[in-house]
Amino acid sequence: MLDARQVAEVMGGEAVLGFPVASLADLQAAVERGLPTEALRAVARRLFPDSANQRSTIHGVVPPATLKRRKGRLSLVESERTERLARILAIAEDVLGDRAEAHRFLTTAHPLLDDRLPWDAAATDLGARRVEQVLRSIEHGLPV
Repeated sequence: MLDARQVAEVMGGEAVLGFPVASLADLQAAVERGLPTEALRAVARRLFPDSANQRSTIHGVVPPATLKRRKGRLSLVESERTERLARILAIAEDVLGDRAEAHRFLTTAHPLLDDRLPWDAAATDLGARRVEQVLRSIEHGLPV
């Protein structure tokens, strides 16, 4: 079962967040105070080896001009989006067993997501819930 530590690790762990995350309460506190911009970069780097896709992911959460003005912390909305993407990536890695399989799943159109890429669907809360549902079905051996 996925826990808050795994989500925090996808965002760079203690080195990026500045403290160890041991619970959902710790993770919530980090999001509420504003995640470091480096947490978003860590999520993008973890999924995409190429800088173009990393930039696209980052700019999908924070527009480029806004990111340049940031003083090291994301807003609450940006932090929530970053945590959501980190959670989806952590779940995919956990369910599918490794980063390569998680990457393949998240970047391949899926019929249960209206032939959208799971990574793109996860841009919204409802989309992320749908992606989680597909992953949980895979985890339990149900047809997807």
